[in-house]
Amino acid sequence: MSTLGDGRIDIDRGTVLRGGLLALAGAIALAVVAPIAWLVVRAFDMGIESALALLSSPSTVQITVNSALLVTAVTAGSVLLGVPLAVLTARTDLPFRRFWTVVLALPLVVPSYIGAFAFVSAFGPRGTLADLLAPLGVESIPTIYGLQGTVLVLTLFVYPYVFLTTRAALLSFDASQIEAARTLNHSYLGAFRRVVLPQIAPGIAAGALLVGLYTLSDFGTPSIMHYDVFTRMIFVEYNAFGRGRAALLSVLLLGLTVAILGIESRLSADDGNAYAGGRRGYTISLGAWKWPALAFCTLVVALCLVVPLGVLAMWLFRGGPGYSAGGFAFEWSYGLNSVVVAALAALVATVAALPVGYLSARTDGPLTDLFDRMTYLGYAAPGVVVGFALVYFGVRYLPGLYQTLPLLIFGYVVRFIPQAVGTTQSSVLQVDRSLLEAARTLGHSPLASFRRVTLPLIAPGVVAGAALVFLTTMKELPATLLLHPSGFKTLVTYIWQVQDAGYYGAAAVPALVLVAVSGLSMLVILTQEGDDVR
Repeated sequence: MSTLGDGRIDIDRGTVLRGGLLALAGAIALAVVAPIAWLVVRAFDMGIESALALLSSPSTVQITVNSALLVTAVTAGSVLLGVPLAVLTARTDLPFRRFWTVVLALPLVVPSYIGAFAFVSAFGPRGTLADLLAPLGVESIPTIYGLQGTVLVLTLFVYPYVFLTTRAALLSFDASQIEAARTLNHSYLGAFRRVVLPQIAPGIAAGALLVGLYTLSDFGTPSIMHYDVFTRMIFVEYNAFGRGRAALLSVLLLGLTVAILGIESRLSADDGNAYAGGRRGYTISLGAWKWPALAFCTLVVALCLVVPLGVLAMWLFRGGPGYSAGGFAFEWSYGLNSVVVAALAALVATVAALPVGYLSARTDGPLTDLFDRMTYLGYAAPGVVVGFALVYFGVRYLPGLYQTLPLLIFGYVVRFIPQAVGTTQSSVLQVDRSLLEAARTLGHSPLASFRRVTLPLIAPGVVAGAALVFLTTMKELPATLLLHPSGFKTLVTYIWQVQDAGYYGAAAVPALVLVAVSGLSMLVILTQEGDDVR
């Protein structure tokens, strides 16, 4: 294998090693896509008439409308929360900005289904708030269930996607443009609307896309809030042995996901504005608005962190029905099981991501681009769809692997391999290409050059990708519920089991462990922000 002057691999003079890497990357991409592609093919086995009857049925129309309403409301709510908070922490003299930046991002480490448990316990019909108000003569409070509760919980725990991406855009924004607008007698609000907002729109859109995709794919929160959406109906159909209907609904959900990605891609392509790196340090003085701003930040943190962590702490020490373990005693082996499968998934995903990430960073060509994009299909697909596809695939073609650890780990790899591919790709791009050329001139083979030069330099990025896969696997719920072997319990399967039986208190310890471990993922994100967290 030889390299061009700019360090890229010369495709015309490709070596046997490069051909082997390309074949390996293609095999990995096909393995990731195969279950989902097969599910799409399987959905057509229902027949045209049955498929049309299902797609036009009132229940399908209703869950389509419900899902669209939920995605729209949660995305809008996240933008309304995330953008002002990003402005306050990035471009104002808000007191304790570093502290607020960290705590306002922390809700991302709380799995939304644990937040939903906590809000039902706090604000449900027989919850803590109802108990406090009963002596005052208040017999009932507005229900937390349904669309309003689902929107509230999801917004509170996913708005950090918009907060982080908008904040990054603001920190990269050329602040001299605000000064220019101010010299033209525009107010701060006018300057923000006319100058800043168009420049940071791509950052807001990127966060909104993540929120929309998460909302569409979330299974736990709508189920706990008794709100019918695609993920909940697919799970219900699967458990009712309506696998053909579940397959068709999965394909329809996958189609909606692809449509959202297509809309975002179109908007990104049409958007000529981009936030370029510029001068930092421009700070808006809040003046008397400092106190309302502090109250706003405090309210958000109270709802996102104090309520769920307070409820979990209450569950730890409170007794009585619903707070005892019942017949579901917690065992620490469940935590060990979670760690083992997450570690194995991280290891397999990292090894599989190496050839795909390396080739996409070092070569130009339609095949490498195609293989790179194919690995992202499983990540875009909701977890319940990936889980259902593998159940279908396993039962039909791999009965020996059905409900085994290898199939569960493969499901995690399909879902989260893009995290490892992305970090590997960015790490390879940062390696000085002249070092590789120097190793080649010293007589090292391409494989030896990679092992001695490239691998040590990309190791931190590869480890970071593995850590992200590990931590997201720890929290994954729907695919775990569908694919875990019989009798093999993890933290999330135990939490789901006890909440389903009404023993919320038994979920306290595993939920706190999950939150603590998930906090490590935020540490990775904030470490990548570096000095911007200020």
